[in-house]
Amino acid sequence: MTPPATALPIETPHAFLGVKRSATGKLWRDRLDVRGAAQALAIAQRHQLPEMLARIIAGRGIDIDAVEDFLDPTIRKLLPDPSTVTQMEAAAKRLADAVMRGEMVAIFGDYDVDGATSSALLAWHLRHCGLDPLIHIPDRIFEGYGPNVDAIRMLSSRGAKLLVTVDCGTTSLEPLAEARKLGMDVVVIDHHQCNDELPTVNAIVNPNRPDDLSGLGHLAAVGLVFVTLVAVNRELRVRNFWTAERPEPNLLDMLHHVALGTVADVAPLVGLNRAFVAKGLIAMRRRDHVGHTALMDVARLNGPPEAWHLGFMLGPRINAGGRIGRADLGVQLLLEGDVSEAARIAAELDRLNVERRLIEQAAEQQAEAEALAALGLEDKGAVIVTAAEGWHPGVVGLVASRLKEKFSRPAFAVALEPGGIGTGSGRSIAGVDLGKAVRGAVSEGLLMKGGGHAMAAGVTLKKDRLAEFRAYLEGVLAEDVARARHLDELFVDGAVSARAVTTDFVATLNRAGPFGTGNPEPMMALPSHQLVYADEVGGAHLRVRLKSGDGAFVNGIAFRAVGQKLGNALTDNRGQVVHVAGSLSIDRWQGAERVQFRICDVAVPEREPVAIR
Repeated sequence: MTPPATALPIETPHAFLGVKRSATGKLWRDRLDVRGAAQALAIAQRHQLPEMLARIIAGRGIDIDAVEDFLDPTIRKLLPDPSTVTQMEAAAKRLADAVMRGEMVAIFGDYDVDGATSSALLAWHLRHCGLDPLIHIPDRIFEGYGPNVDAIRMLSSRGAKLLVTVDCGTTSLEPLAEARKLGMDVVVIDHHQCNDELPTVNAIVNPNRPDDLSGLGHLAAVGLVFVTLVAVNRELRVRNFWTAERPEPNLLDMLHHVALGTVADVAPLVGLNRAFVAKGLIAMRRRDHVGHTALMDVARLNGPPEAWHLGFMLGPRINAGGRIGRADLGVQLLLEGDVSEAARIAAELDRLNVERRLIEQAAEQQAEAEALAALGLEDKGAVIVTAAEGWHPGVVGLVASRLKEKFSRPAFAVALEPGGIGTGSGRSIAGVDLGKAVRGAVSEGLLMKGGGHAMAAGVTLKKDRLAEFRAYLEGVLAEDVARARHLDELFVDGAVSARAVTTDFVATLNRAGPFGTGNPEPMMALPSHQLVYADEVGGAHLRVRLKSGDGAFVNGIAFRAVGQKLGNALTDNRGQVVHVAGSLSIDRWQGAERVQFRICDVAVPEREPVAIR
């Protein structure tokens, strides 16, 4: 007799170093399965690469025939014909018309880093062509995101005949209709998700519109502006605009902007984006751009910049102007040619960034307390929605990001105005589409407006709809959040000892960079190392020293770990043998270089039970 069919048990994946649940609740897994390990071996043998570098390349899904291009990504090879982007030819022709006629062009950008770099790149090109464009970056608090009717009227009154929106505009039906009504032509260069209805304009260059087949939807707006200017250069070449006295501008000279905007907007570092950032970092290391050099100086970035410096040191300073200062300061800096004036603007952005951090920390403490109260001791709830009066609207996105990291679930932070209107931002976890949920809430009438993409969203709502909005999100996202949080995994690229961790080793790993979203930093594990010490530094970080069995040492840092699960595990296990996971970087101080291990997780090794005789 055949036994009744039973559901097969779900097999728990093999745990790297046997770590099934780390201090932060993660299962450690080898990034490479058996097939991936075989691919790594083949890559190492064919291309004569070190084993660990080959493992990293294989772990990013790179085909064996594409390894050389991966290690040296070039814009020439990866840049497609711009005309593959829907309405690109129309946009290029209209911009070329403006140049040929000497028209007044208005650039309307977003107030974040991507918007600032996009605006600066386009303005630089138009200036090279002999125009003096108007630039308008909206005030985050008084104008909000994207074009608005009052600003459009102001630009028209100043003589603008062509309006170009960068990093915004795709959903701005009414303001762009007003622009057309006032006699302005409009070109939109944007990468945000589209609604069903698009504005009626001369051209909408957006690789995320439904009828675009270019495959460039991963580009940040600044990368899209670069591609557009390639098309404009070509169009002006056809019209014989370039001469010996007015040579064609070399767009590669402005890759500083493209790299900074791409990294700061957390665009995936794959394909063309990766080439933009790789070559842009080389350009930034030359320190030949006045604005970027001033920014690096004020951030005390002395060594060669890496991708994470752009995201964590340079980007936040540009952003600070748009968050709590003058929205156009970042664009001013990037277009400034005078060294002393650039230093003054950079210093002001640095001051605003310090102020922003203080404002953010105060709001973050309030939001964490509210979140803990809402989740309760049983840690129930799929989504966190916090709100308070007095929060600065410019920091709510940062607060939401911290809540998401701390509680491992989608989170919103909403700044409430005295009139009962709230402006908020949300951040999501992998596998949970927040933008879709927000658009659904708009359709249900719960929000005044809202939009975004899978990992981030913005909302405007009335205070008395907060509870309904929270309940709606719980209803539509609970299943996805439960699935995403069911198995929290940390993928490890390989295990090394402190003895092997040298500056040469780090340089070898960095050949697979630049690293960021879509091309994660190599995650290394140090197995069974003694935690010699873990001391608090800088208020929220832990400075760590680890010792291998053969007596070699490596220094480590756990950022923002104090009071968190990671920090508690490190301080509780001082002197003990632990497994540690993290990424490697070069710490440069007073001309000396040494390896620093950036710790992201720790686990206590399972000890074999002692037999009692």
